This record gives sequence, C-alpha cells and structure tokens, in this order.
Amino acid sequence: MASSALTSKSFLGSSRIDGASLSFDLRKSSLSSVQISLRSRIPKKLQINAAGSTFGTNFRVTTFGESHGGGVGCIIDGCPPRIPLSEADMQFDLDRRRPGQSRITTPRKETDTCKISSGVSEGLTTGTPIHVFVPNTDQRGLDYSEMSVAYRPSHADATYDMKYGVRSVQGGGRSSARETIGRVAAGGVAKKILKLYAGTEILAYVSQAHKVVLPEGVVDHESLTLDQIESNIARCPDPEYAEKMIAAIDAVRVKGDSVGGVVTCIVRNAPRNKAGNSTSTGQMINYNSVLVVFLDSHYTKLVELVEKALQNKTKANYLALSFDKLEAELAKAAMSLPATKGFEFGSGFAGTLLTGSEHNDEFYTDEHGRIRTRTNRSGGIQGGISNGEIINMRIAFKPTSTIGKKQHTVTRDKKETDLIARGRHDPCVVPRAVPMVEAMVALVLMDQLMAQYSQCYLLPINLELQEPLIAPRPEAANASV
Repeated sequence: MASSALTSKSFLGSSRIDGASLSFDLRKSSLSSVQISLRSRIPKKLQINAAGSTFGTNFRVTTFGESHGGGVGCIIDGCPPRIPLSEADMQFDLDRRRPGQSRITTPRKETDTCKISSGVSEGLTTGTPIHVFVPNTDQRGLDYSEMSVAYRPSHADATYDMKYGVRSVQGGGRSSARETIGRVAAGGVAKKILKLYAGTEILAYVSQAHKVVLPEGVVDHESLTLDQIESNIARCPDPEYAEKMIAAIDAVRVKGDSVGGVVTCIVRNAPRNKAGNSTSTGQMINYNSVLVVFLDSHYTKLVELVEKALQNKTKANYLALSFDKLEAELAKAAMSLPATKGFEFGSGFAGTLLTGSEHNDEFYTDEHGRIRTRTNRSGGIQGGISNGEIINMRIAFKPTSTIGKKQHTVTRDKKETDLIARGRHDPCVVPRAVPMVEAMVALVLMDQLMAQYSQCYLLPINLELQEPLIAPRPEAANASV
C-alpha cells in the first residue's frame, strides 16, 4: 500500500509524527489498515500557534515595521498572477490614510509614498510574494521621553511590557496606527481584484463623531459614491452632519483632548455564497497539534478509526467549520484595527428589540429571476454566507489614548505619577480609519473569493441553485481602482 508519513510542521523546530501513515488514495486503501500514533517531540507548553502579524489564508498579508523605525510595509503572498498592478493602485488609499491631511488629523507630515520591490514584473503580478515598503521620514523620537518611563492610560504601553518584557517606546512601535499602512496597501490590491473579477465595491464613511450621529436612512447605500465621502475632511457623505462632526472634533482638539466615533462600511455586489469554511465539503479534526483533513465520503469511518487509535491517549478537538462564518471573519478583521471597541452587523443590537416576524427578511423573486430579500436586517449575510444583498457593518472607535491633558498613571517601576503626553496625535481617529476599515473588509472578501473558487468552482456548478461569479469585462482588464 502506497503511504506517506503524516507530519505537522510546528512553529518551533521539527515535529515529525512517528508511525503516522495514511494512504495517498483513500478510495483504493483499506480503511482498517490506518494506524496513527502521536508522540510530539515538542513540549506542549512550548508550542506556538501564531505570531499575530499575518492575516488571511489564501490571500495572506504580513505587515512589518514600527512608527519611528526606518519604515513600514507588507508582504502579500498568494496574490493571483497576471493582475495589472502598480504603486498607484495602493497610493490612492494610502493618501486617504496618511497623517497631516487636515486640521482634524495628526500634524505629523508623511507622504507615505509606497514602493513595490518584488512580485510584479512589467506591470503584472507574477504570483510570487509582493513586497511593499513605505519609509518613515518625519520621526520625532524625543517627543516620547516621558512615555519611556510612564505608561499612557488606555494605551498599549503597559500591556506590551507585560507581554514581551520590552517595547519600542517611540511612537508606540507596533501598537501605533502607522502599522496599518501595510494593511491599506494590501487592501488596495484586494479592492482592485474584487472590482475587476467580481464587480465588488467597498465603501466606508464616518457615521458618528463623538455625540454627532448621522441618522439612519440619510445615506442611500444603493447610490453612495466615493466622491460624496471624500467631499469633506470628516469623510461623512452628508454635508450638514459633516460640519457638525468637524466642529465637535475641533472643540476637543484645541483643549488637547480627543473623541471617538463610528465608521459604517458597506459592500455592494458581493458574490453570493461567500463564507469562511462554513460550506466546506471537507471535514477537519485537530488532534493536539496535528491537523487531519479528509473528504466527506471517508470521514465517518476514519473518525471512528482515529478515535479508537487515540483512545486513552489524547482528547480530540473537533473544529466545527461553521465557526468560520463571513460576519465572524469580518468582525475579527475590523476589531484587529487599533482603537476599535465595538462591531455591529446588519440590525446589530437594535435587532434584539424586534420580534422574529418584525426582524425576518422576507424573500421574493425579482424581475431577473433572482432570489432577493425585501428588507436587509440580516446585513447581506445569512447563516454566515453572503446572500447577494448589500453587506453593511458598523465599527466603533474609542477616543485617542494619547492626549495633551494631565492624567494620573504609574511608571515602569510601579510608582504613581502624572503624565502630560507630547507627540502628534489625532484628536479623532475615525476620518483616517475609513480606508483602514475598507482595507480589512477587502482582505477578508479577497481571501474568501479565492476559497470559493477553489472549493465550489473547481467542478461545474449547479446552475439551478448557484450563480457564476461575474466574469471580467475585456475593457476592464487594465482598469485602476
């Protein structure tokens, strides 16, 4: 019987599993001959699952750099080949994110000019890792001398020391929002591919700044444009409420204080059926650090055999694939951004005040024969899978932690003191957070689009129930987003 050793490559060192063998062709193998023995050479307490700087599975992005280091950027791995790509595709959103763009943002002056140094040849992606770098040019490390001794309240200074025993003091290091440059650059690539090959649009805008709340229904999500969002420095598409938001931010800015707010994000033309792994036809079992993947047709018998082999040795943890729902992936992505404190999807918490008959989105068939919903309280996702309606979500951002007012704190040697923070910081992060939110949503959708292709479009689809993904238009082949 042809067989192969089943191995799991751990983060620390080699962890070949002795005696573990499975057939290459399960259809031809004898299921009763499967034997698995698990003896990991690495102590469980030393095994590391993730370092936390990489996002995605199929379209994978790793960010690097620190606020006051030589520069920041990202490496994009898994980008499809032959995609027209240049720095301009990333620079547009980097300019929307950059500091010093208005009086209600940090006065730090950076051009945030990006440079692609690999993964693109003659204007086309090659399928190999794309390296993007943005240099830091306006660092002022001396502004952080007090913060090298005392912790900023509600900032990551103290927790970084608690976790690592060391930290980069200048600018907050990796906890600075400057880390999001790599996310926004990668998001620009994802947005372009989504637009070209799925017709998907992602738009975010400020719907609340401090106590100024944009009433629901004022913004028409069907017709909302990027020009409307970018028409003012608050990035609120309604001019009247934009002025109120700017005034609210100005009021605290001159006092050396800060406020928070909410960013609303919508996705138009999201392909139906996109989900994490919740619709997978495969099954996964996790035995300690060993991941075993089987096809459904052999799953039941193999589980019985594996469980029997592992009896009295280790406890099996089943990875329920329904955990990887699309809204769960979006929530994780959005909440990984600095200063985020809340996430709402569709009807959100307000939906708890309704009855089922009030909340349910009734179905109908439109003039094109497509199944639609008359309302969209589900937010474009049902059962963790996109249904073709507009996806909408809201992300809450706290007030900026670093402020110019005196605050009580403690030093690294645990002595109480007062701190007046220096440095250049946003009085409200939400205007600059808009492209950050768009980027994270784009990275999730790009990752899931590639998963959908590999999982559900490898073989002919069921045309009675499934829809083909939108094919690229010839005239869009060289379009920029």
